[in-house]
Amino acid sequence: MRVETRSLSGRLVLSLSVLLVLFWTIAVGLSIHVMRAEFDEVFDSALQETTERLAPLVIDDFFRRDIGKGPDQVAALNPGATDEYLTYQVRDASGRVLLHSHNVGAEPYAAPLLPGFWSGDDRRIFTIAAVSDTLFVQAADSLAHRREATLESALTLLLPILLLLPLGMFAIRWVVVRATRPVNELRDAISRRDGNNLEPIALFGLPTEIATIPGSVNTLLGRLKLALQAERDLAANSAHELRTPLAGALAQMELLADQLTEPDDRSRSHRVLEALRRLSLMLEKLLQLSRAEAGVGLSSTPVDLLALVKLLVETFQRSHPTAMIELRPEPGLLGLVRAIDPDAFAIAFNNLLENAARYGDAEQPVTIAISADGRITVTNAVSVPLDPDLNVYRARFRRGHTSKPGAGLGLAIVEKLVAQMSGAMSLRTVVLPEGVTGFECELSLPPPEQ
Repeated sequence: MRVETRSLSGRLVLSLSVLLVLFWTIAVGLSIHVMRAEFDEVFDSALQETTERLAPLVIDDFFRRDIGKGPDQVAALNPGATDEYLTYQVRDASGRVLLHSHNVGAEPYAAPLLPGFWSGDDRRIFTIAAVSDTLFVQAADSLAHRREATLESALTLLLPILLLLPLGMFAIRWVVVRATRPVNELRDAISRRDGNNLEPIALFGLPTEIATIPGSVNTLLGRLKLALQAERDLAANSAHELRTPLAGALAQMELLADQLTEPDDRSRSHRVLEALRRLSLMLEKLLQLSRAEAGVGLSSTPVDLLALVKLLVETFQRSHPTAMIELRPEPGLLGLVRAIDPDAFAIAFNNLLENAARYGDAEQPVTIAISADGRITVTNAVSVPLDPDLNVYRARFRRGHTSKPGAGLGLAIVEKLVAQMSGAMSLRTVVLPEGVTGFECELSLPPPEQ
């Protein structure tokens, strides 16, 4: 099951940005709420003060007018004015409108004839009683005007914040990236450590929270390096020390088998010889694996792989005269120069030839294709079914469905050496022109750095 990973700095930037937006939104909301309450107080105070100053004037004007049948309307001093939000009416005790401003009709306000504030009908009205409660002056302010003033003030407050938010997020990202840079450096340093690189991590100036990690990792790397070296030394020394006595035992057993005359004894001796040959092959592969893990694939000297492959094929055919090998270099290819160790490449390529000759169909040839871009492909027909997942053959001691002798280390050795050459090994199942299934191993070796 694949576990998705996310960047620590990305999480911090996202979390802090969300918190920044949330806190600023709450702060703006509270500011607008307080501002709305303050606006109401200011507007109410202005409405009350205006009504108190207006009442004596309009009442005096009312008594100077001739009393007619209908309510009088005060003429506008500035007929072209449009932003007039305040209106007023003078009413008698029965509620009838006696006098009203030019910007309101003769329909009486819905407010009761009680001194003080009243809100309704999208108006805020302040009422004053005069002339022994026989006349009432009511001044009204538009609540829509108050909402408009609050909205404009809120927008004035929000616009700078909307401009500052991206800058704040960018600043957060800059700070988080700088703060997490030591973590990324430590991560990269640890990720570069593997079986071929177990050198101590040397990082200085780390934050206190992670300053002890390199020391712990270095201690672990030191123990791991000793354990791996002991394992490699044991495998290499054991295989090396066993080669000579095993070769002697194999030679003596061959001589003994030739001297035996009884069929049962000869059959038993041949089984012993087969076991000794298998053990000799296993020791040889263990020695190759030890060399591969020691990093023999690295080299700075350019080598012509085309000439080297031709030499290895000729040598292999001399030791395996029954093997059919077809070398198919790309037309016009005169050479393929790569900075690799020739001995390491020979070990890897011989393992591919041995696998192809041992497990392939003896009736079909082994083809070797070489391209100018550094791809060397070894293809052979197979007579036994292959595993659906060809990558299992990369594992050590993993063999296919066959009874033929082998150690199950060939492809593991090849992959290890090719990786040290900065290359890659890929495995594929192909259909050959003869209609049979083929096994294809491709080595991709990059060109040398200029």
